[in-house]
Amino acid sequence: MKNRLSVTGKAAGTAAEASESTTRTAPAVERTTENGTGLYLPDEASVSAGTVKSDRPASFTLQNGLQVVVIPDHRTPVVTQMIWYKVGSADEPPGKSGLAHFLEHLMFKGTSKHPADEFRKAVLRAGGYQNAFTGFDFTSYFQHVPREHLGKMMEFEADRMTGLILNDEDVLSERDVVLEEFNMRVANQPGARLAEQMMAALYLNHPYGHPIIGWRQEIEKLTREDALTFYKRFYAPNNAILIVAGDVTTKEMPSLVKETFGGIPAQPSIPLQRLRPQEPTPAAQRRVTLADSRVEQPALHRYYLVPPARTAAAGEGPALEVLEQLMGGGVNSYLHLSLVVEKQLAVTAKASYQSAALDPSRFEIFAIPKPGVHLSLIEHSIDEVIADIARNPVSTEDLQRAKTRLIAQVTYAQDSQEMLAHRYGRGLTTGLCIEDIERWPDDIRAVGAQQVHEAVRKWLDKKRAVTGYLIKESTPQHWEKP
Repeated sequence: MKNRLSVTGKAAGTAAEASESTTRTAPAVERTTENGTGLYLPDEASVSAGTVKSDRPASFTLQNGLQVVVIPDHRTPVVTQMIWYKVGSADEPPGKSGLAHFLEHLMFKGTSKHPADEFRKAVLRAGGYQNAFTGFDFTSYFQHVPREHLGKMMEFEADRMTGLILNDEDVLSERDVVLEEFNMRVANQPGARLAEQMMAALYLNHPYGHPIIGWRQEIEKLTREDALTFYKRFYAPNNAILIVAGDVTTKEMPSLVKETFGGIPAQPSIPLQRLRPQEPTPAAQRRVTLADSRVEQPALHRYYLVPPARTAAAGEGPALEVLEQLMGGGVNSYLHLSLVVEKQLAVTAKASYQSAALDPSRFEIFAIPKPGVHLSLIEHSIDEVIADIARNPVSTEDLQRAKTRLIAQVTYAQDSQEMLAHRYGRGLTTGLCIEDIERWPDDIRAVGAQQVHEAVRKWLDKKRAVTGYLIKESTPQHWEKP
């Protein structure tokens, strides 16, 4: 290939450089090679041989609609319980952005049976930990405790599914906490503010364009009534998935779950499918520039509107995942080799594909230039890499390496109960089934060079994209107001 640096033709770099890879990257192992010390990524066979796998998950559903997934893993006497509600920020009513995340905070305020702070103290006494998080399509709560405390954790979680009690004082206080979180994570972070504006530009009609944390002026108006209405509408067993990963058996779980959750009535008003406003066909590329005096490192971001795993055509989702690895999955990726190694224009260049979503998702590119390098030059170089992949077939060696890396990431993830529970929870709440998740490695293995070629040409069209520049605010010009 004329312009592209070969993945197999470059040393992988140093351990420090390895930290530049995407979050899904499998741990690299430092080995001594004939050319010196470099990073060695084990092949698929050695990964599988060296990793203890959990048992296959089992699933059942209670009469009230609660889906339960059990992932036995007997390596340590601990368990991770995660309950996933199939509701996120994209399900909020108009004008109430941030409500799903706000309710996540309020879910720790207690019930009549278990007053505020009792749940937290019980987890601490057990020597465990807990947390929660909100996404566009889901809200999840989890605990990681010794296995003998699982029944108690289930009791707490079942109780707050319907028994949450809120008073105005707690609600107003927690709203202030969320507003402070907004200040810390968004208002005082130029990169986060750029991402917020780019999402609003990418999604012209879909609620993915609203920030998960919410718009500040709407957060300020959220009330106790808003939270309780949302809670009563969406928090029900037939809108939830309970995942238990750890030192449990599939035989013991049905009776335990039924005893704890079985008496909670279903919410009949919850629809079987979530229907949201959809995006029109993109017609023009969009640009967003955010200038801020606090910017220390300018950066370029680009978001492409692409299909998620749920709605992509056969083979298309896996092809986009392989493309992510080829383009920006670490120090051997095309973007890194071109912009960082060959042209020495950038200090980092990455790509990622958000496959887990109910509705149109994103393929993202990110680069930080070296001091003095203009972002337009970075953008031009990124476009060259994309055009090269669109013109020339990916080599067999590069394709195999990318697929091996992806499969290795998922294989290594089986070492973590939380990662296992998260993988299944995120997939199931965004429209996949257990068979889809289990089949994923085979789908990746089946990706061919032609599918990658077609994915680039079809989806990485700048008409489908928003390009964002993050720059340091300069001194106002004479015609500008100070």
